[in-house]
Amino acid sequence: MSTLLSILIAVVIFFVIVIVHEFGHFIVAKLNGIPVSEFAIGMGPILFKKQGKETLFTIRALPIGGFCSMGEDEEDLDGTGFRSKPVYKRMLVIVAGAFMNLLLGLVLSFIVVILSGRVVTTEIAQITEGSSFEASGIQVGDRVVKVNGMYVLTANDIIFQLANDEDGYIDFVVERDGQRLEFNSVKFNITVDEETGARTLTYDFKVLAKKLTPSQLVPTALKKWAYNGRLILISLRDIIRGKYGINDLSGPVGIVTVISDVVSETGFDLEYTLEMALLITVNVGIFNLIPFPALDGGRFVFLLIEAIRRKPIKAETEGMIHFAGLILVMGLGFVVTCKDVIGLFR
Repeated sequence: MSTLLSILIAVVIFFVIVIVHEFGHFIVAKLNGIPVSEFAIGMGPILFKKQGKETLFTIRALPIGGFCSMGEDEEDLDGTGFRSKPVYKRMLVIVAGAFMNLLLGLVLSFIVVILSGRVVTTEIAQITEGSSFEASGIQVGDRVVKVNGMYVLTANDIIFQLANDEDGYIDFVVERDGQRLEFNSVKFNITVDEETGARTLTYDFKVLAKKLTPSQLVPTALKKWAYNGRLILISLRDIIRGKYGINDLSGPVGIVTVISDVVSETGFDLEYTLEMALLITVNVGIFNLIPFPALDGGRFVFLLIEAIRRKPIKAETEGMIHFAGLILVMGLGFVVTCKDVIGLFR
C-alpha cells in the first residue's frame, strides 16, 4: 500500500475520532436546549465553513483536535445560554465527548473480536522444555490470574507485564482445579542490545487460542475494551511518576504516523487498523477526563464545585483559568508535535 494512501486512511481515522468526541458535546447540548455557536474540527484559521440554522460548522487548518463553542466562559445575559442551564445538564454536556469516545471504543472492540474470530485465553497451552518457567511448577492448563500483582483481563495483560518488567523475575498467580496458586520470582532470560540498549525478554510459554463462539463475544469484547482503558490509565500514572518523558509522548502527527505505519505494514489489515483506532479513541476519552483546566475533566471539576457550593464561579475567573490551562496544553502539544515532525525526517 502506498505511503500517501496509508497517511490518508490514518488522517480519516483520527478525524473520525475527533468528530465523534465533538458530536457528543454537540448532540447533548442540543438535547438540553443549549445553543452551539460553532462546531469546529481542527484549530487555527478556518479553511471551510458552512452556516447552519444556529451553528457554524468549520474545518480549521491545524488538525490537532476540535471544539464546540457554547459560551461556557461567558456571562449568560439573556438566560438561554450554557451557564443558565441546571448544573447537572451542563455536566452531561461536558462528559458527553469522552463518553462518545469510550462508546466508540466499545463498538470497535466488538468489531475487532468478530473480525478476529478467535479468543486468546490466559490458559497456559505450551511451556518451553527445560526453561525456568517449567521448573517453577506452573503447568499446562493453568489459567493465569495475576502477573506481578495485577489482575489479568486478557493475554495482552500478560505481555504488557512481561514487556515492562525490569529484572526478569515475575510473580504469577494461577488457577488450577479451582484453586489459586502463587509462584513468585519466576525467572525469564533478558537480552540487551548493546547499540540501542533495547531489552528483550524471552517468552518461555504460550497461551491457548480458541475459536470464538457466540457466548464468548460479549465478555471477550468487554475485556478487550477494559484492557485498553486500563492500559491508558497505567500509562498516565507512569507519566506522572516520571517513568516516561516528552520523547515518549505523541501528538496528532505521531498518532497519524503510528496508524499510517500499521496500515502500511499490514496492507490495511482491518482488524489491526481498528485495534489501533480502538486504543486511540479510548485514549482521547480518558485523557479529556483528566481534571486539568481547559480539558473536559477540568470543566467538570468547576461544575462539581458549583453543585457543592450552590453558586457558580464567576465566568471571567473560570475563563482565565481555562485559558491558562489551554496555553499549557497547547504548549505541550506544540513541543510534542515538533518532536513528532522531526521524527518523521529521521
